[in-house]
Amino acid sequence: MARIVMKFGGTSVADLDRIRNVAARVKAQLDAGDEVAVVVSAMAGTTNQLVDWCQKLSSLFDAREYDAVVATGEQVTAGLVAIALQNLGVDARSWMGWQIAVETDGQHGKARIDAIESEELLSRMGQGQTPVVAGFQGIGPDNRITTLGRGGSDTSAVALAAALGADRCDIYTDVDGVYTTDPRIVPQARKLARITYEEMLELASVGAKVLQTRSVELAMKERVRVQVRSSFSDAPGTMVVDEDEVVEQEIVAGIAYSRDEAKITVRRVPDRPGIAAAIFVPLAEAHINVDMIVQNVAEDGTTDMTFTVGKADFARANAVLEQARERIGFVEITTDQNVAKLSVVGVGMRSHAGVAGTMFHTLAERGINIQVISTSEIKVSVLVAAEYTELAVRALHTAYDLDA
Repeated sequence: MARIVMKFGGTSVADLDRIRNVAARVKAQLDAGDEVAVVVSAMAGTTNQLVDWCQKLSSLFDAREYDAVVATGEQVTAGLVAIALQNLGVDARSWMGWQIAVETDGQHGKARIDAIESEELLSRMGQGQTPVVAGFQGIGPDNRITTLGRGGSDTSAVALAAALGADRCDIYTDVDGVYTTDPRIVPQARKLARITYEEMLELASVGAKVLQTRSVELAMKERVRVQVRSSFSDAPGTMVVDEDEVVEQEIVAGIAYSRDEAKITVRRVPDRPGIAAAIFVPLAEAHINVDMIVQNVAEDGTTDMTFTVGKADFARANAVLEQARERIGFVEITTDQNVAKLSVVGVGMRSHAGVAGTMFHTLAERGINIQVISTSEIKVSVLVAAEYTELAVRALHTAYDLDA
């Protein structure tokens, strides 16, 4: 007997027929002799509607009331899935985040999980009951409902799996696994049987939308084995596991891309100690994440600092820099939102040279100019003009012999 957390995303519970399908899948797992805890997202489109209502009432809404509103989507789904399971003869009960309790910090709208009180759930599961837990939500130090940020139900599921000592966390979604790249762009993309935590984390952080980044971070920290599966097929999925479980590692696991990038260049800044801090500390204080950074030093004693931010933070980043203009001492800011980030990811890079060279040569052959470069131990990312995104992804996928 295994203990499994089964998490179902918004498309998997989009209507009553799909909720019945979810219930049937859970019952089949129970009939196989396993202990199961279920985590659910809101029905597809529900959270967007709830967020839209909040924004239409007030552009400066209270984040605590925002959480109270948007958390209801998962509450509805949890109750409906429990009813569907009961209809199949399963002893099921819905649980909200505050009932368990999923304890979080007080950052409403983007809370982080501190602890999960799992004793009651374990007791109920030991008695044969199947808990259906509302994902995406918890309870903060002020005893108010908190939410974990968009995609937070993945994090809820992994955290619950860690708290319950589960053998596996299955994430059911509308894709049947993790592919070497987006199959909509490259039909020859291959589904991976296994991928390491580090590779999945890098792919998630640079644009792959299969799993939320924080859920992968948590899975890697707690060593929770995660399987990505489709709710609409019985095909085997992709296991996200420790590097030791991947017997034969590919040099490159996949190609990711993100169009959610904006480039900002702070021009003619005095080239002196502390200038980077003068630029990036105010951005950090405004909770703006900076990604790729490159510095060009001129002969006249000034420097240009180029970096990228998410498009949602673009206007705010410009405003923060303008407020700090006098302290920084720059001449002007130039921007470009028509860019895309391409990333090549693979743990095999640690022991193989030439991965970056292949990337640069492949893009050069197709006349694609590289604007910014950043690297990690298992990733090379470049910024290019957005119109070259699909051409570049297809070319790189072929260059690294990833085509099926």
